Amino acid sequence: MAKFQDSLVKISDEVFTAQTTGTRFSRNAAFIKTLVNSLKTPTSFSYPFDSLKRLSIVKSPDNSFRIISWFIPLDDGSYRFFGTVQMATKDGRLKLYPLIDNTDNIFDANVILDNKNWYGARYYEIVPVIVNGRQPYYVLVGWKGNNTKTTKKVLDVLSFEKDQPIFGKPVFEGPKGSTAKNRIVFEYNKLNSMTLTFDNTINMIVFDHLAPFADDMVGNYQYYASDLSFDAYQILNGTLKLVENVELKNDPNNMDELYVDPKDKKTIAIKKL
Repeated sequence: MAKFQDSLVKISDEVFTAQTTGTRFSRNAAFIKTLVNSLKTPTSFSYPFDSLKRLSIVKSPDNSFRIISWFIPLDDGSYRFFGTVQMATKDGRLKLYPLIDNTDNIFDANVILDNKNWYGARYYEIVPVIVNGRQPYYVLVGWKGNNTKTTKKVLDVLSFEKDQPIFGKPVFEGPKGSTAKNRIVFEYNKLNSMTLTFDNTINMIVFDHLAPFADDMVGNYQYYASDLSFDAYQILNGTLKLVENVELKNDPNNMDELYVDPKDKKTIAIKKL
């Protein structure tokens, strides 16, 4: 596995130093092939691939699966996402669900999707929700990037039905009288940052409240940023209920923003904002 990891690190570097989108995709195809071959190795599920810094590898707290996800920056400032769900198996054999980013053709971000029709993101946290002792569903916390003006983050839901992954579930409850949503998408000014993380001390997914800079900018998300207050989704009775104006005793864990400038010809690297 160490040899596979060395090869993957080399190819990943080639992806992110390529000067054109076409070359990035070409090297990324080689990366995917090598990654799948490495995951065919028995017991690969337990190998951390911790040298692959550009990949996000998050394992479910119940150790039943992990999600490997990453992105490629495009020349126009947008992103294409890639990933796979790797299941834990008793005999150590490979069981993968490739994730196919179809964001460009998903015009309603609230629809139920599957792994071949995926609302791509780079996930950094998995939160299980158990309902009456039944098989849990999982809230996925991810960074989605977007374009040259705005960044997106997402709360998605992963469940398994008839042994197949399903993305989205009507569990996000807003103000009284509103319809529960299948996923939540946040969008804000590219030069700003946003906290979105699970706080297990209060059993809530905490996030910055985003607001426009002025009243006449409502709905124009390039002018949205945190107003220094916090909201949250509280896990309660198998659903996530919106709680506004949450008071936090400690500063929340501020996840690094991911930004890549594809026009930098010397190197394309993940930068912190």
